Amino acid sequence: MKFRSFTCLFLVAFTTLLSACQDDADSTTPQPGTLDIEVDHLVGNTPLTLNTGTYSTPLGQQFTVSTFNYYLSNIKLRKSDGTEYAEPESYHLVRESEAGSKLFTLTNVPAGDYTSLAFTIGVDSTRNVSGAQTGALDPANGMFWTWNSGYIYTKLEGSSPQASGNKQLLFHIGGFKKPNNTIRTVSPSLNGATIQIRKDRTPAVHLQADVLKMFTGPNPVDFSTLSNTMGGASSVRVADNQAAGMFRVDHVHAN
Repeated sequence: MKFRSFTCLFLVAFTTLLSACQDDADSTTPQPGTLDIEVDHLVGNTPLTLNTGTYSTPLGQQFTVSTFNYYLSNIKLRKSDGTEYAEPESYHLVRESEAGSKLFTLTNVPAGDYTSLAFTIGVDSTRNVSGAQTGALDPANGMFWTWNSGYIYTKLEGSSPQASGNKQLLFHIGGFKKPNNTIRTVSPSLNGATIQIRKDRTPAVHLQADVLKMFTGPNPVDFSTLSNTMGGASSVRVADNQAAGMFRVDHVHAN
C-alpha cells in the first residue's frame, strides 16, 4: 500500500513538474503578431482622384484616370539574418475606388525585427493557370482575361487629349509567358526603419503607389503612340516602368 501511494505521489509530482516546464517554455516563446499594409495612390506628388483629377506627364501630356486597380501578392518580410516570412495565400486586389482595399492586415507573423519587405506586382504564373478561384482571384472581379492569358495585373483606364483614336487610355498590364512576362517583384526601401512584430504591437507600413511611374522611367510613354495595351511587348515596357519605382515606402509605424 505504501509503495502504491509513493508511486502515485511520484507521478503527480512528475506531471506537475512537466506541466510547469511546458508553461515556462511557452512563456519564453515569442507570440506572433500582425502587420498592417496601407497604400496611398498619387500622381507625382498629387493624390489620385478618379474621373475629376487632371494630371500631366513629363512630356506635357494631360490625362485623367477613371479606373486604377492592381494586385499585390507573395508578400515577404526578411530579417537581417536572412530569415524570411512569406504570407500564405498572399493575394490582395487593390482598387482606388474601394477605400477598404487599400488597407489590409497580415496575421500570425512570427515575432521579430524585419528589415526588408518584398512583393509581386501581379499574380504568379502558377495561379494564372490554376482554374476557377475565389476571393481576390475570383474572375468576377474583372481582372481576368482567360485561362490561357491569365490575370490583368494592373488596370488603368482614363483619357487624354493626346491619345490617338477615341482619346481613351487603356492600360491592362498582364501576361506570364515569355517573352512578354510582366510579373514583377519589387522590394522598396524601408528607409532605415525596422518592422517590429510583437504580440502587443500593431505596426504598419505605409506604401505610396505613383500612377505617373507607369509612364516614366526606363520607357517613357507617349500617349500619341501608346494609349492602349492589353499584354504583349508594350505591356512589358510599362511593367518595367512600374518595377523601377511605382511603389515606395513613405513611412513605417512602430505601433
